Amino acid sequence: MAIISFAGFTLLVALIAWWSTRKTDETSSDGYFLGGRSLTGPVIAGSLLLTNLSTEQIVGMNGVSFRDGAPIMAYEVLAAIAMVFTAFVLLPKYLKSGIATIPQFLENRYGKTTKTIVSLLFLLGYAISMLPTVLYSGALALNTMFDIPEMIGMGARSYALGYCNFYWGLLVVFMLFLEALKLLQYQILLMP
Repeated sequence: MAIISFAGFTLLVALIAWWSTRKTDETSSDGYFLGGRSLTGPVIAGSLLLTNLSTEQIVGMNGVSFRDGAPIMAYEVLAAIAMVFTAFVLLPKYLKSGIATIPQFLENRYGKTTKTIVSLLFLLGYAISMLPTVLYSGALALNTMFDIPEMIGMGARSYALGYCNFYWGLLVVFMLFLEALKLLQYQILLMP
């Protein structure tokens, strides 16, 4: 029953996201990276929250804080401050000047070589340090909840995330907003 519920909700989120964004042109940089500038504040805020909260926090950080105490979560306070600063100070300036991505900003400000080097460093850092942790902790959660083997969980998660990001661009933000609502609901239900 849990697998049917999980799959059903995931399908429902995908259908709502597709229906809500079907008229957006993803072939332009505005459409792909900015969701056609059609996203509302709550949708962007929910996405920003879930961009910072992933399985390494929900699974890993909760486990470590249960074992060792809450200090492991202290660095998230600085992440919240950085997100608010980005949302209220940097993002309006970027959008006003027509910049859709950080690499685009770097190219405008410092040139193509700097953009290429920094983009490669970001991709390499993400692929080496963050992606394996997120994939493993997500697979561990799927294994614990649904008894899905970890390698299959990592493969399915990789495929789903890659497909959504490649074909939908930043319209994935809308799906993240719906996932934020689901996460909030679960957190409220699990409170003692």
